[in-house]
Amino acid sequence: FVRERVSMTLIIVLIVIVVLAVLVIGIYNRLVALRQNANQAFADIDVQLKQRHDLIPNLVETVKGYAAHEKGTLEAVIQARNAAVSAERTGDPKAMGQAEGVLGAALGRLIALSEAYPDLKANTNFQQLQAELSDIENKLAAARRFFNNAVGEYNTAREQFPAVMLAGMFGFGPREFFDVGEDSRASMDAAPPQVKFN
Repeated sequence: FVRERVSMTLIIVLIVIVVLAVLVIGIYNRLVALRQNANQAFADIDVQLKQRHDLIPNLVETVKGYAAHEKGTLEAVIQARNAAVSAERTGDPKAMGQAEGVLGAALGRLIALSEAYPDLKANTNFQQLQAELSDIENKLAAARRFFNNAVGEYNTAREQFPAVMLAGMFGFGPREFFDVGEDSRASMDAAPPQVKFN
């Protein structure tokens, strides 16, 4: 009778251990999948940012031909682009988001110049570059939404019970959202510069 009890207890303990092992493996695999999803989404943002950064010098050169005395605006765009490229090398979504927000605001001011220069606005090269930039901006916005959604799912999964007890132990730290920042968002939402002809 004692022998049966010991073997029954041993079987129960083994079943509990197996169930816990399966649970831990399931949690680990889910966190890995969500982290990979976030990594892929970040890579999609990176591709769009590279295309945007490559397009900007052509846009600046085109504008420079028509609005050379707008040197301050052109330099601000180039500085913002260079800062965004440097931030991209860090791989830090927060730094990248802030740098991209500043670049977006500078690009908005550059595009607004076309209103003051009808010849520039009519230039087919400028129109093509502006259309490409608009397309990239749309893709970039979609990629950011997808990345932030993936990060939200990952962060939620790692903070839920029982994953929260295992996430740190397995090296699953929190991820940062790709946010352009409040200051950058405010400057992008600011009214465009007024163009007046005397």
